[in-house]
Amino acid sequence: MTTAQALVKTLDFQLDIQSDNESLLYDATLEARSVYNETIRLAKEGVDWDTTPDCVADDADLVKNTTQRVVAKALGAMENYYEYDDFSQPSHTKDGAYPLRANYEEGYNLSLTDDGGVAFRISTEPYKHVKGFLTGSDAHLDILKTALTSDEWKIGTAEALFHNDDAELHVNVTNTEQTVRDKEDSRTVVGVDVNEDNVALTALSGDGVKRTLVIDFPEIKFERHRYFTMRKRVQNAGKDSIHDTLEGREERFVRDRLHKVSRHIVEWSQQFEKSCIVFEDLKEMRDSIDYGTRMNRRLHHLPFRALQYYTSYKASFEGIPTAWINPEYTSQRCPMCGHTERANRNKKRFECKSCEHQDHSDRSASVNIAVKGVKKLDWNVPALNSLPVVRKVRRQASGAVDAPTVTHSTVRGYQADGRMGVSD
Repeated sequence: MTTAQALVKTLDFQLDIQSDNESLLYDATLEARSVYNETIRLAKEGVDWDTTPDCVADDADLVKNTTQRVVAKALGAMENYYEYDDFSQPSHTKDGAYPLRANYEEGYNLSLTDDGGVAFRISTEPYKHVKGFLTGSDAHLDILKTALTSDEWKIGTAEALFHNDDAELHVNVTNTEQTVRDKEDSRTVVGVDVNEDNVALTALSGDGVKRTLVIDFPEIKFERHRYFTMRKRVQNAGKDSIHDTLEGREERFVRDRLHKVSRHIVEWSQQFEKSCIVFEDLKEMRDSIDYGTRMNRRLHHLPFRALQYYTSYKASFEGIPTAWINPEYTSQRCPMCGHTERANRNKKRFECKSCEHQDHSDRSASVNIAVKGVKKLDWNVPALNSLPVVRKVRRQASGAVDAPTVTHSTVRGYQADGRMGVSD
């Protein structure tokens, strides 16, 4: 059985501006920055969020609905901060350009050309437009052309922005008829344990554990600490504008890496029969974290939810369902005998104090997540008499390389580091 649900995908394009008014677009992104800053400032002062759009729109030199979309994004950043705290509190002193967010057929428009291309028109301010053609990957262009001609697709908001001084347009499209298999029809559960510097995956079916994989991404932890140190230094020097620039770079770096990791999680899950990806529900996790000032900062700002969200919607486009389980004791429980106590885990090493089973602690947690997922789907939990060797891979900046290798196909863009079994 399958269910239909609306799925959103973001398509990235470069702008080939035909008119001699590219400066209009850049000026509009500066005005969008002013709108964003003013919205955040008002929110911090306690102004009613319902009245903010009209307050800001009166002074903004943008199309009114575009102003409202920028305001909505700023308020969304404040809401995410209060609810999840994936990053620090949004700043109201951002400098430089800020993405111009617009509604389709109001703030921007798209059309097919006679030669099979896609033309754009962006309203930078009332009665002033920037026109040209979209360029980019064939895959994204094909999806957009389909969305322009098919009733099953809808084109939504878009963001015009500058990346490395190049103008881009990021378009959200929605497939209203995309099908996702019901969780109950799954044959394999993939337990996903998200950690500070890696993500552990375990595929569990009725026959037992199929495979297990640990994907290391230590660069996220390293870069976040590096940016934190730099921000503290410039903040102490009173250079707030540089502080905001560094914060934006950090967010873009982290999100880029999370998108890549989430894509590889989905690719790995696709090799199994009718897989269902299972996550821990970590919404309340931060409320219980209190390990001292330095550790609290590291853990409270980890983008667990972002990686789960990116993986979930990418999986949906492949027809793979996702499920969520209670995270209680997943890192302390022995997957072999069920004995649970905190002393079982010591950093990356798991050693059961009852049956003496040893394992990579994050892989052990992913097994327990998969087991809870099996129970949630009301399956019989298979006997776990043995577990496969832990395979660890690490993403390489240069892409996939040949050696050293593993005994099964690994994830594209990763290299095995040669370590197997229990790891410190």
